[in-house]
Amino acid sequence: MTADDVRASAVALAERALDLPELAHARVVAAYVSVGTEPGTLALLDALRARGVRVLLPALLPDNDLDWGAYTGEDSLARVQHGKLMALLEPRGERLGADAVTDADVVLLPGLAVDARGMRLGRGGGSYDRVLARLERAGARASLVVLLYDSEVVERVPEEPHDRPVHAVVTPSGVRRFREP
Repeated sequence: MTADDVRASAVALAERALDLPELAHARVVAAYVSVGTEPGTLALLDALRARGVRVLLPALLPDNDLDWGAYTGEDSLARVQHGKLMALLEPRGERLGADAVTDADVVLLPGLAVDARGMRLGRGGGSYDRVLARLERAGARASLVVLLYDSEVVERVPEEPHDRPVHAVVTPSGVRRFREP
């Protein structure tokens, strides 16, 4: 994809996501800042903040679990190098703890793909598997939404016993629902 394609996809993705009833009524959304070739999320994060939504962003811990901090705009982000492999944009401010995600009404999840059953394929580090398990243990009823390109919605992805289906996937061309929250 060209840089213009990536920008156009980010705008379309934000528009589709903002139309979700779950996001229209959300007070707290746990999200992430896209990296590499992932669909862009900054336009969506800023639009949520403009609506008065409290946006939580992850900070990667040494054990691959996630801590959380508040997003207050692009200037609240710091580039953090994690080993030799990746740099992530993470919130600069106060850390709220790994359990802060349980306050979210909606959790926006990254992924490599999602299949026709709503099963999400992650990058393999287990960070979001821990988040989903934490939500389940807390009895949280957050809507789980994956943000992907259209080509990343596939027939089937590999599944592990600990994997949980998501409620919906948002792509630049639309929304596909798998189950109700």
